[in-house]
Amino acid sequence: MNKNDLVGKIAQEADVTKAVAAKCVNSAMNAIQEAMADGEAVQLAGFGTFQSVEKAARTGRNPQTGKAIEIPAKTVPKFKPGKGLKEAVAGKKKGIFGIFKRK
Repeated sequence: MNKNDLVGKIAQEADVTKAVAAKCVNSAMNAIQEAMADGEAVQLAGFGTFQSVEKAARTGRNPQTGKAIEIPAKTVPKFKPGKGLKEAVAGKKKGIFGIFKRK
């Protein structure tokens, strides 16, 4: 499923136009991105947690030459799935938010 498919599914399930659904999806993604850029975690109960994590500087190796190189510290996004999402993926639970139900 890509973003257009997601927008279509939301539009169908929520009985709104694709334009409204696209605006909602974009707003949600922007809100998550802004919160993570500010160092905040975004927790969606039953779905999971989006957060930014600091990776320490480290020494790596160039695979072609074997030469040691310094890899600088950086901040990366991380997602930790929640219990409801894990159960839904495993087939133990359906419709963790009560809106979308697999057929």
